[in-house]
Amino acid sequence: MSTEHYRILPDGSKRSLALSGHVGFDSLPDQLVNKAVSKGFDFNILCVGETGIGKSTLMDCLFQKSFEDKPTTHKLPHVSLESSTYTLKEGTVTLRLTLIDTMGFGDQIGRDDSHAPIVDYVDEQFEKYLQEELKIQRDLHSFHDTRVHLCLYFLPPTGHSLKSIDLACMQQLMNKVNVVPIIAKSDTIGKADLSKFKARIMEEIRNNSVDIYKFPISDQPMAELNAKMNKLVPFAVVGSRDSVDVNKKMVRARCYPWGTVEVENETHCDFVKLREMVLRENMEDLREQTHSVHYERYRRAKLAEMGFAQRDETDQPVRLSELIEKRRQQHLQQMQAREDEMRQMFVNKVKDKEAELKHSEQDLHVKFENLKRTHADEKRKLEDRRRILEEEMNKFNKHKAETQAAQAQAARDMAQGNSAGSPGSPKSGKRRK
Repeated sequence: MSTEHYRILPDGSKRSLALSGHVGFDSLPDQLVNKAVSKGFDFNILCVGETGIGKSTLMDCLFQKSFEDKPTTHKLPHVSLESSTYTLKEGTVTLRLTLIDTMGFGDQIGRDDSHAPIVDYVDEQFEKYLQEELKIQRDLHSFHDTRVHLCLYFLPPTGHSLKSIDLACMQQLMNKVNVVPIIAKSDTIGKADLSKFKARIMEEIRNNSVDIYKFPISDQPMAELNAKMNKLVPFAVVGSRDSVDVNKKMVRARCYPWGTVEVENETHCDFVKLREMVLRENMEDLREQTHSVHYERYRRAKLAEMGFAQRDETDQPVRLSELIEKRRQQHLQQMQAREDEMRQMFVNKVKDKEAELKHSEQDLHVKFENLKRTHADEKRKLEDRRRILEEEMNKFNKHKAETQAAQAQAARDMAQGNSAGSPGSPKSGKRRK
């Protein structure tokens, strides 16, 4: 096996080099594979769609496993997300799978902000990974990566057009996660109507500038297949937990009075194409896009908010130590300004309180003076009344004494008159002669 080896010189030219024997670094890809297999892989799927549209059933079909499924109701007051993590093993590969379900999505009357809890959840997972990266002693090798790698957006099979809530939600998610729209329960639409529905959905997605995930066409071995599959998006899928005997073989299917719809029959739906593209062919690209595009965008925005930049005002590279020191000085200045502001606020509050107390003191003083005047007036009035009463009592006592003296005099006069006119008295005898 002949391999060309060369060295790039400072002037850009190449100088051929020849190895005298086998070195062994050609086993590096095998080393990387063995290391990745021993570590295992994380893959997280976000299922967005209305309650009862078949999200959990499709996950069971994708991974050929019955996951835990808690029944939900249409009467939830708001949108909530629930994640479940499972460890799956296929051959020598271990996959730590996390499924995130959106409960209550599209069930509320006011649904304009239904996407907010979903966006917040995606950002929270980015923030967890960023905080782990920024640690002084970090352990990304064993860190459980919960960043959302794939968002399967379940569209109801209306056959008409996209709902405004679906457009708004995909517009909010397209810069944060790989969005793959799918038509759920596609067996309820005829083939002709389904083709028109797909074309109408893609037209609305383009007209509203919704950037959905495209299968990569730069990788030559898969470029042709991926380009072909990109034209089939959104995939029309059917899910089922029931196994039916078809031609002496048990398959997942849905039975109707008019026939049977097989989940893995490519003439019935696009389920097999979805599984091939998402799991078998492009799972690593979904993981890479999440890390290098969506997470990197979030990371740059967060670091910019923290004051980090690659170049200064003169377009020169910035050293991290200088940037941290500059940021520290800015933080100290902000803290000093905040301290001065709080001190001034404290002084102002003290002054306001003193003014309030002084005003209250003046009010109390005025009230006290008023009470003193009122008390003096009442006392003067009482003294006048007491003096008048004393004068009346003196008059009464004087009149009483005069009356008693008159009565005593009258009594004496009457007693004298009675004694003078009695028969035994000398004077009365003289009168009879």
